[in-house]
Amino acid sequence: MANVLVVAESAEGKLRKTTHSAVTFARQAAQALGGAFSILVIGHNVAGAAEEARALGADKVLVADDASLKDYLAERYAPTVAEVGKGYAVVVGTASAYGKDLLARVAGRLGSGYAADISELLVEGGTLKYKRPMFAGNAFGIMSVSTPVQVVSVRQSAFAAAEPSGGSSDVAPVAVVAPGAAASRIEMVSFDQVKSERPELTEAKVVVAGGRALKERFNEILDPLADTLTAALGASRAACDAGYAPSDLQVGQTGKVVAPPLYFAIGISGAIQHLAGMKNSKVIVAVNKDGDAPIFQVADYGLVADLFQVVPELVKQLKAAKAG
Repeated sequence: MANVLVVAESAEGKLRKTTHSAVTFARQAAQALGGAFSILVIGHNVAGAAEEARALGADKVLVADDASLKDYLAERYAPTVAEVGKGYAVVVGTASAYGKDLLARVAGRLGSGYAADISELLVEGGTLKYKRPMFAGNAFGIMSVSTPVQVVSVRQSAFAAAEPSGGSSDVAPVAVVAPGAAASRIEMVSFDQVKSERPELTEAKVVVAGGRALKERFNEILDPLADTLTAALGASRAACDAGYAPSDLQVGQTGKVVAPPLYFAIGISGAIQHLAGMKNSKVIVAVNKDGDAPIFQVADYGLVADLFQVVPELVKQLKAAKAG
């Protein structure tokens, strides 16, 4: 019997939804290993996040709460996560910016193999194997980890968010491990968070994304559609590089990976880099005046037309349907 540890991600005292995808993986892995899973909530003033974690069906919720962990720094978090992780067969988190930054250091401290950004868990004869996309999602690799502790990060779009189980896990405090000398040479200077009333891009049920073809009218055209659908805004790398959209909206291999129930690709040609970040969306709607654009190869619904005419008309029809 072997157990699984989920490293939770929290912000402003609340559990981030990214954690729920790691919990889904943990449930599958724990069942395959004949064990249970626990959740580690780490930070400062994280009682609220720990309370949320209690409802996710874990064997127990471990809490590392200390003033030294107020501002996230991987050099301060990794020692505690690694120390707690020594008692588990698998340590898992989501492949968000937080997970990618932290888990690689945790694996290093444990001397563990690291399966990063996996999209599927495979079980063969009681052994865990991990499927992960390569070459912008055009190929997949299957890997296994042979070290006593396996460290894994899961792609959020590939694992459904875990729903509350109806239970209430026990909560236990864990000691915070003092960081090494490297942490003393690093400090948090500032964190400039982008504030938006729209849903978080990686958590939204509807995403409206635009490409370079929108030019300076990016927000003029897309904002009304996003507002009508209560959607998150996204953008192609070309649109971001051209300065038409901020970089935090970039969807793609070097941006954010999303898989919402509904994805609008407006004026996006469908370069491989962009497809890697959104092609697993449940329904894809594309609008592009080029009928040969690669985006139509993955779209469920495609319209070859002038986006500057089509999108405002679509907004008009959607508002009329809501009013009716």
